[in-house]
Amino acid sequence: MRTLPDHLRKGMKLVIVGCNPTDSSVRVGHYYAGRDNPFWPILFDSGVIPEPFDYHDDKRVIEFGIGLTDLVKRPSKTSDMLSREDFAEGRIVLSQKLEEFSPRVVAFNGKQTYEQFAQRKCKCGLQKERLYGARVFVLPATSGGQPLSPKDKKEAVLHFRKLAQLIKRVEKERDTGTSAAPTNRFTQHSSRQTSAAQHGDHQERDDSGESDLA
Repeated sequence: MRTLPDHLRKGMKLVIVGCNPTDSSVRVGHYYAGRDNPFWPILFDSGVIPEPFDYHDDKRVIEFGIGLTDLVKRPSKTSDMLSREDFAEGRIVLSQKLEEFSPRVVAFNGKQTYEQFAQRKCKCGLQKERLYGARVFVLPATSGGQPLSPKDKKEAVLHFRKLAQLIKRVEKERDTGTSAAPTNRFTQHSSRQTSAAQHGDHQERDDSGESDLA
């Protein structure tokens, strides 16, 4: 299956999880490559990354300690085309990746992405649960086939700025050694299912890997 590679390294300050790659993103080989997708401009405008660039240079996020992956790696035109089995396997495989790479913050791009992973409803923003010690933040989806309205774009920028502030706070706590001991709602559930999903964890990665809907 042709898909987008994960851009992941151990100990990143942030990993952004999309729902799944779009067919168009897979064709060009880059995340969030939709013509009207505001992901990359918002990422810079909010202060999450210090330099502006677009999807052609998506791998550059690694320079800033940021990773990219998806809940489901099977590409589709829209996330509505994904099956329950796609999401079930994706939950296990993503849990394995987060445990292995141990980011300090995990941001889910879109409520649907997190709700499918956590199997519960949520609101955008910081979540109470942690994932393998990482703080969890839910962003408004930056894509979905239609350009964002001015109101939705303003809301997205606001949440991305809150994410940037969270990252700075977590990094400061790490530097000063003041972070609280984490609780983890998902660890035991994910570990019990790890062996059942080994076949699903063979995507290409940059160990140097919503819909993106990108």
